[in-house]
This record gives sequence, C-alpha cells and structure tokens, in this order.
Amino acid sequence: MRFAVCGEALFDVFATAPTPTGLTLDARMGGSPFNVAVGLQRLGQQAALVTPLSTGFLGQRLVQALHEEGVDVSLAPRTPEPTTLSLVGLDAQGVPSYAFYGEGCADRALGAGVLEGWPSDVDGIHLGSYAAVVGQTATTLRQLVERECRRSVISYDPNVRLNVQPDERVWREQLQWMLQRAHLVKVSEEDLTVLAPGVSMEDWAARALADGVRLVVVTRGAQGAWARCGVHTASVRPHPVEVVDTVGAGDTFQAALLTWLAEHGRLSEWGIGQLQSADLQRALGFAARAAAITCGRRGADLPRRHELG
Repeated sequence: MRFAVCGEALFDVFATAPTPTGLTLDARMGGSPFNVAVGLQRLGQQAALVTPLSTGFLGQRLVQALHEEGVDVSLAPRTPEPTTLSLVGLDAQGVPSYAFYGEGCADRALGAGVLEGWPSDVDGIHLGSYAAVVGQTATTLRQLVERECRRSVISYDPNVRLNVQPDERVWREQLQWMLQRAHLVKVSEEDLTVLAPGVSMEDWAARALADGVRLVVVTRGAQGAWARCGVHTASVRPHPVEVVDTVGAGDTFQAALLTWLAEHGRLSEWGIGQLQSADLQRALGFAARAAAITCGRRGADLPRRHELG
C-alpha cells in the first residue's frame, strides 16, 4: 500500500432553492482526506482511506464512490453512527451561512482496533483537518503517528476548520505536536494566520524545520506556493486557468505533491531531506498544474494522471 489517508469523509449539503414545502438540497461528497485519497488514486497512486464509514445510506454512497475510484476501504470500518453533514445556505442578500452536524458522527469514532491490522507496507501516511483534533479519531491518529513515524513518511495538513473546533489553541497544540513527528507539512497561508499570527511564513518554516520537519510547503492562493527544505527554497505562481471555483484545490495540490515525491523516488525521510531548489520547483509546479485543473471545474473534481502529461 503506497498511501494511507486518515481523516473525515462527509457530505457538503447546499441549499439551492426554496420550494412550496421547504428547500431543494444538493449533497456533495467531500472532506479533505476523502478528496486527497481520491486524488492520489486518480493520479496513479495506491491509496486507502482510513476513517469509519456509516452503515446508513450516506455512508453506503461514500463506500460506493470509493470503490468506483479504486480507493482501498479495508481500513475504513463500518459503524452505525451517522455521516457528518456540513450545510451551506444563502440569505436574501446572497451571504452564505453554515451549519455543521458532526457530533457523534462516524468520522470521529476511529478506534484503536485499526492499529491492530495496520499493513506493514505503507509508504506514506497523510492526515489532517478536523478529524485529527476531535473525538476518538484524534486519539487514535496520535497513536498511529507515534508508532509509525519511523517507518512511514508522515504528511500533515492542518486544514483548520474553526466551525468544527472553534478553540484555536487546540489547533496550535496539534500542529506543534505534529511538527516533531511529521516529515512533510503543507499549510495554507490563511491557516498560518490562525496557527502562527504575526509570524512570517519564512520564520515559521524555519521553526518547523528546527523541530524536525523535512519539507514545509505554504500554499498562497492567488500568490501561488512556496516551499523550503533545509536551506533550499522555491516558489511558483498559480498555473493559468479560468477559475470556476476553488473547491478541492488544496486537496488536489496535496495529492499531486505526494504523487511527485512517489514518482521521483523521494517518498522517504532521506529522499525528502535531499530535495534541492530545482526539485522543489518541479514538485510545486506539478502540484500547481494539478490544482489549476480542479479550479477550472465545478466542485472537487480532481484530475487524472494523463491530464498532467
């Protein structure tokens, strides 16, 4: 197994129009780890999603989609808890409002039993977003990282969601804990304003490297992306595209970055640590091209390998 992606799988539910008896709702499968697992599989990497999936009809739909994409679900136990819902609506002025229904849901209930059957051939473990800071799942993922960080590459994206866990201190403590165990940390510039307010990305990256991280990547939206490995740095501008929306762009970037490392024989602590500026430039460029493809489509429709040449 090349990658195990740990975290949530949910439905984003959009209120699209009023009806005489209520509202029309449009439910889309999502969750950052769900998207990353699908993205890796589409880019030709073997990926498993590690999260409990509900036995209800929404969970069944998630399982069906994962099967269709080829994502391994052997580490995704079925559970009677419901599937998380994230509701998005617009008021009369078009301003969005959000409601999150996740308490007691499946993706928070990953038990330690998943560790007992953990495969011995996992090259990379990616985790992040809210599942890493709430419920039993957060505890289990810490146990997993602690045990596997010397055998597998650990990749982390905080993907801060304050509407789920509003206490910023929890996110900062989780990040600090991960910095001492992760080999690759990707963070958005927006998240850095929460996690390290008033600290430049260069200074923060230096601190992360001092804590033990091998590669730091900061995605910067319209400003592109920046990376540092050791003393080597690189940056890229966004790949030109007519943007439809940016849903799933960060997850695409993550999946493509991991794919580049795997394709170039750098998916190891030593391999990542040897990256130089030219390598970083190529890796960021590949990930930026992938993210641009997703931005040119409606929703989190991540690219396939042949689309990237």
